Amino acid sequence: MKIRKFSRRRLFMLIIAGLFFTPLVSVAETNLNDLDARLSGTVILGDLVEYAYRNNPSIWEAREAWRATIEQYRLETAYPDPEIMMTYFPDPLETRLGPQDWNANLTQKIPFPGKLSKAGEVVEAEARIAKLNVDKTIRDIIVSIRESFYELSYIRQAQTAADQNLKLLDHLRKISETAYAQDRNTLLDMVKAQSQSGQLRYDILLLRDLEETEMAQLNSLLNRQTDAPFGRLEVEIDQSVVFSLDEIYQLAETHQEEIQMAKVQIERSKRKIELAKFQNLPDFKVGLFYAGIGNPDVANPPPNAGDDALGIQTGITIPLWFGKNKSRVLKAKAEMKRAEAAKTARVNETSAKIRSFYFRLENARRLIELYSKELLPQAAKSMEIAETWYQEGQSSFSDFIETQSVWYNFQLALARAKADYGKNLARLERLVGKSITIRQADHGMKKEGK
Repeated sequence: MKIRKFSRRRLFMLIIAGLFFTPLVSVAETNLNDLDARLSGTVILGDLVEYAYRNNPSIWEAREAWRATIEQYRLETAYPDPEIMMTYFPDPLETRLGPQDWNANLTQKIPFPGKLSKAGEVVEAEARIAKLNVDKTIRDIIVSIRESFYELSYIRQAQTAADQNLKLLDHLRKISETAYAQDRNTLLDMVKAQSQSGQLRYDILLLRDLEETEMAQLNSLLNRQTDAPFGRLEVEIDQSVVFSLDEIYQLAETHQEEIQMAKVQIERSKRKIELAKFQNLPDFKVGLFYAGIGNPDVANPPPNAGDDALGIQTGITIPLWFGKNKSRVLKAKAEMKRAEAAKTARVNETSAKIRSFYFRLENARRLIELYSKELLPQAAKSMEIAETWYQEGQSSFSDFIETQSVWYNFQLALARAKADYGKNLARLERLVGKSITIRQADHGMKKEGK
């Protein structure tokens, strides 16, 4: 009985938590227009996440699946419906008290004590899995938004760099053509400048197409029109990871939704084993029998002739087929072993992916430092020197064009490294199941758990 009471208390908490989603949806309907207007101005990551949380259909689907699982609890823990059976005799049966015209049976099946509570515990575990799936869906949508946000930011930064370099190159090309007319440059110098200008124009066209594609991807996550516009992206500087690699492994095993789902799946399998044992026990039946008796057509009827008959029925099922009963338990045990293996595989797979994304994150961080602190400043300085030498006649115009091309490529590489850092941080946090840039939040969670 303690188990059943605990199970119902847990279920009550799940239902209360589920009901709190209803006002969130109604508030969303009134605020989506305000959010949409903000996305046309300055776009911050928080607004995108809030919009998706309120409007993404995948989140709705997962949430409603959770609610359906909660409702399943009452179906699994309720008694079976009573049965009523009526029989009418066209040719009445003759009895001592008179002809039997009809009879009726009302029966109720009563499961073995404890069977329904065990079934409820199985559904309770399924509800926890469904709730974790809601969290997982929200997390995956947020990560996809972050990836698309950083990619769109990179594309726009690349567009800005390409536009600036095209203006500079067009200016240099005019200088080259003038110098060629004055026999100061070779034909090859002028061709290089024109070729580089053409390449930049192609890059700009390509980047515009990529921008439209990425905006469509981001809008699909928000459940907006494919061509809905986005304003200026405000990209915040990502914080550094404050956990070591070993700590990240431990955090993932504690917080990742898939691993938690695998753990709950093991608990569910244990409950199913217990339920399978209860299912091998007999069920009971109670009922009423009523027969309608007519008046007998005899000369001397008995004193109670024509009285209807009333009876009380009891019954019990016989779990006779031992092979079926044994298979039911063995199947549940096999499912538990399968769940344990799935959990181990998930932990191993997560650890491998964490190591891979951690390497990519650190590599992107090193590239950001390399390009921003060393290579890009050196390229800018080299371009200034090349321009000075060209004006003084100490180098060719081709050297000037080459340094300008290197500077442009370094700008793109820096933007790419920043976007890769943000995307890989998002992917790593998806594997961990929580932020890995704020240690204080982790301590707060531990205190809450206590």
